[in-house]
Amino acid sequence: MSALVARTGRHQQRYEGGHRLVSGCIPFKYTNLIENSDGTHEKVVEVLMINSTSGPGLVFPKGGWENDETVEEAAIREAVEEAGVRGDIMDFLGHYFFKSKTLQDELSPEGLCKAAMFPLLVKEELQFWPEQNTRQRSWLTIPEALGLCRHQWMKEALEAFSRWYADQMLSNPKKENHGSGIPQSFDGHLRETSRRS
Repeated sequence: MSALVARTGRHQQRYEGGHRLVSGCIPFKYTNLIENSDGTHEKVVEVLMINSTSGPGLVFPKGGWENDETVEEAAIREAVEEAGVRGDIMDFLGHYFFKSKTLQDELSPEGLCKAAMFPLLVKEELQFWPEQNTRQRSWLTIPEALGLCRHQWMKEALEAFSRWYADQMLSNPKKENHGSGIPQSFDGHLRETSRRS
């Protein structure tokens, strides 16, 4: 049984302009090193999706951003609670708007939500996690994930992730990784993000 416990209830939930504020992430990792025809090496990126508890299709970890945490902390918490992974937030992908019948309440009667999404470089997959009895994990390539994604707004976030990842690779095409699992171009951005926080 998991020692971690998922947060429940909405007494600390943040709202803005009639929207419930949500934070989520696209967990990713590098797999199989591929040798290109020119002798350079390239790692394949996979993203982690989980089953939706409200219908068919797969989703990324996300949930309410609460008033005792930063938006980044909320995304990291949701990754642990829903997908059982820990890692590092790498950047900000953008805000995505959606409607949810299950999230209607007095402060958002139409179920309007505004989600902040982040890439999360996975460092650890937990054996036990709070929602393991209702969630199954699936590691997928980006094209596979696009085909199985339940929500249009999450597809848009995944497309933004794909562009972000491509930009990172262009800025550091050889991307030599020595132990950290983070391409060198990410290291500077991560340090800069930490200074701004």
